[in-house]
Amino acid sequence: MTDAIKKVCVIGAGVMGAGIAAQVANAGVPVLLLDIVPKDGADRDAVAKGAVARMLKTDPAPFMSKAAAKLVETGNIEDHLGRVAECDWIVEAVVERLDIKQALYARLEEAKRLGTAVSSNTSTIPLANLTEGRSDQFRRDFLITHFFNPPRYMRLIEIVTSPATDAGVAARVSDFVDRMMGKRIVRAKDTPGFIANRIGTYWLSVAINAAMDQGLTVEEADQIGGRPMGVPKTGIFGLVDLVGIDLMPLLSKSLSATLPQGDAYFDTVRPMPLIERMIADGFTGRKGKGGFYRLDKRPDGSRQKLAIDLATGEYRPEKKPERLPGKAEKDLAALVAAPGKAGAYAWAVLGPVLAYAAGLAGKVADDIVAIDDAMKLGYNWKFGPFELIDRLGPGKLAERLRAEGRAVPAILETAGDRPFYRVEGGKRQYLTLGGDYADVVRGEGVLLLEDIKLRAEPLARNGSAALWDIGDGVVCLEFTAKMNAFDEQVIQLIQKAIPLVKGGYKALVIYNEGSNFSAGANLGLAMFAVNIAAWSEVDKLITGGQAAFKALKYAPFPVVAAPAGLALGGGCEILLHADAIQAHAETYTGLVEAGVGLVPGWGGHGEMLDRFQKTPGFPKGPMPATAKAFEMISTAKVAKSAAEAREMMILRRGDGITMNRDRLLADAKNKALALVEGYVPPEKPTFRLAGESGRVGIAGVVRDFVKKGVATPYDQVVAGRLAQVLTGGEADLVDTVTEDQLLKLERQQFMASVKDARTQARIEHMLETGKPLRN
Repeated sequence: MTDAIKKVCVIGAGVMGAGIAAQVANAGVPVLLLDIVPKDGADRDAVAKGAVARMLKTDPAPFMSKAAAKLVETGNIEDHLGRVAECDWIVEAVVERLDIKQALYARLEEAKRLGTAVSSNTSTIPLANLTEGRSDQFRRDFLITHFFNPPRYMRLIEIVTSPATDAGVAARVSDFVDRMMGKRIVRAKDTPGFIANRIGTYWLSVAINAAMDQGLTVEEADQIGGRPMGVPKTGIFGLVDLVGIDLMPLLSKSLSATLPQGDAYFDTVRPMPLIERMIADGFTGRKGKGGFYRLDKRPDGSRQKLAIDLATGEYRPEKKPERLPGKAEKDLAALVAAPGKAGAYAWAVLGPVLAYAAGLAGKVADDIVAIDDAMKLGYNWKFGPFELIDRLGPGKLAERLRAEGRAVPAILETAGDRPFYRVEGGKRQYLTLGGDYADVVRGEGVLLLEDIKLRAEPLARNGSAALWDIGDGVVCLEFTAKMNAFDEQVIQLIQKAIPLVKGGYKALVIYNEGSNFSAGANLGLAMFAVNIAAWSEVDKLITGGQAAFKALKYAPFPVVAAPAGLALGGGCEILLHADAIQAHAETYTGLVEAGVGLVPGWGGHGEMLDRFQKTPGFPKGPMPATAKAFEMISTAKVAKSAAEAREMMILRRGDGITMNRDRLLADAKNKALALVEGYVPPEKPTFRLAGESGRVGIAGVVRDFVKKGVATPYDQVVAGRLAQVLTGGEADLVDTVTEDQLLKLERQQFMASVKDARTQARIEHMLETGKPLRN
C-alpha cells in the first residue's frame, strides 16, 4: 500500500511544514516544499529554500542525514502549484487561519489529480469548517493529519476523517505515516483541539494557575507536577519553556473560539500579565532569551541557572526544593494525600485534569486507549490519564470529586471500583464506554515484547537480562539493567543463550523496549572494582565480554541486533558482532570509550577494521581502514540516526532501518528468519595492518591537534593506545594479524587505560555530571 504514495507535496515551509517535509525525505521519498513568494528579493523560491537551509543547521536535526535533504525540492505556490499533480499526497501546513486555508483548497481543487489525498496539519480547526464550500470529490480526498513538533522526533499523529472521507484515501495516508514516517496513529474525532492539545492545554493552564494561586515556586511546581506524575523531568514550567511560551496564548485563543460553551477550559482563562510581559520582552522559552528558567552568564564565563519569581516577575538563582514527603515521589495516591503544599498542588492539578480527560471519553475519541496514547506520545507522559486514574483508583477518584461537589464523569460512574485496564487471558484489556472489557488491539504487523510478557514466562532470566520465546523458533535477548548497561550477568546470559537457541530454536534477536538499547558497560561497577584494585575482576569482565560477543558472532544460527535509542560503547560492539542489524531510525550509536579515556574492549577495533576492509570501493592497503577506524574511535563519533550509522559503516549493506518503533521487533524477527535457511557462520577475518610506520603517522596527526588545542595531552595518550591496537602492535606490514591477536592487544590496552588515574578521573566525572572531562 505504501507504493501508492511515491511523492509528497508540503505547502507551508514554516517550522511544522518544513519538519514534515524533512521526515518524508527521511523516509526516502521525494517531497516538493512550497511557500509564498517573498515580497523582496529576486529569488521567488527563497522562503522554501531558506527553510531547508535552516534545517541543515538546526540541532536537533530535522534531517536524519544530509543526503535526505537532497530529496526536498523547493518552489512557490504562485509558479509551481500546478506541480501538485505530480504528487500522491498534499499536506497543507500554512498559517492557522480558516480563510487562508480555504482559499488554498479552492486552488488545489483545480490543480490536483482526482483521488490525490489532501490533508491539513491544523491543530485546532474542525474538519467540517475546513471543507466548507468544497466539492464532494474534494471532501472524499480530504482528512486532517495533525503532526506534533518536532515532526522527526514526536511519534504521535492524530488523524481525523469525516463521513465523506474515502476509506481508501485515508488508508493510504495512514499506512504511509505509520510505516514510512514512523508515527503511531491516534484516530481522533472532529472536535476542537482534537485530543492531545485539548487535554494538554487544559492541563498546563490548570497547573500554571494553581502554582500561582498557591504561591509555589516554579521549581516546586515542576518537582510535584513532574516525575511523580509521570510527566517528563522538565515538569510543567520547563515543558512550557521547551514548547514556547508564546504558543500558549495562540492555543488559548484558538480553543476559546471553537470550544462549546460551558467547557471547563474557560474556567482556566484569566489575564496573565506576567506571561504577556515575558512574551513582549522576548522571554519566550528556550527559543528566546529564556523563559520561566534561563541561563545567565557569570563574569568568569560559567553559566548559572535562574528561575523566575512568579509573584514579582524577577529572576533569581534556581533553588532546589525540599524532598517530597514519604512515598510521594513514587506513589501517586500518596502524592495527592501528602500534607502541605505537595498534596494540595498535586490534587489541584490531577483532580481537574483527570476529571476533564474522563469527561471527554467518547467525545474526542471512541475509546480510552486513544486518549492515553495521545497524551503519552504527544506530551511525553509516562502514563495516560486513565492509567493515572488506575493508579489513584477510579472509585476513590470519583468519591473525592463527589465529596467536593464536582461532577463525576459518566465513565467513572461506569467503572465504579473496576480498573480501566486489566490483563485477562494473557492480553491487556481496556474498559469500553459501555462498561465491558475489550482487548487492546495492535496494528497489523506490530509485535511488542510487553505483550509477550503478559502471556509467557522467560526462558531464562537474571538481574540484568532475560531470554524470551517470541514465536516461530526465534528467541529474544533482552537487557534489563539501568540504561540497559552491560555487566557480568548480561555476559553470563549471552553465554547461556547460545546452547539454548542451538538446542531447539532457529535464531536470536537482541532487542528491548527501554528508552535506550544499551549505554555500554556499567561504568559504576567498573569504578567500584578499580577503587578496590580488583584488577582481576576488570580483566574478567573484558575477557568474558570478548568471549561472549565472539560466541554470538560464530553461533550456528543467525543473530540479528535491533537497536533503538542509545547504543554506545559495548552497546555498539554487540551490534558489530551480529550477523545483521535491523535498527530503528532513531538509533544513536558509536564507539565512545575514548571520551572516558578507555579503548573499546569487546572487539570493536577488529569489527570496524573488517567492515572498512570489506566495503566495496573502499581504498585497499593496510592504512586506509586503520586511519578511518582511528578517526571514528578516537573522536568518540556517534551516529545521530540509523542513516548516519550506515554512512559510518556500522550498518552494512543488507542491514535494515525501521521507521516505526512499534514495528522494530517484527522486522528484526523476519530478518532473522530470512537468514535461517542455509545459514553458515562468518569466516574468521585476518588483517594486514600498518605496524610501526602507521603509528608514527597517526602520532604526527595527533601532535598537531594537541598544538592547535583541539586535543588534550591525555587525548594524545589515549590515541596512542588506540593506534597500538589498530596498527597491529608489534606486527609488521608483511605480517598477518588474527582476530584473536587483535583481541589480546585490545585487552592489554584497555587494562593499561583503566589503571591510569587520568582515565579514572574521566570516568568519575562522567558518572557524576554526565559530561566528559577534558583532562
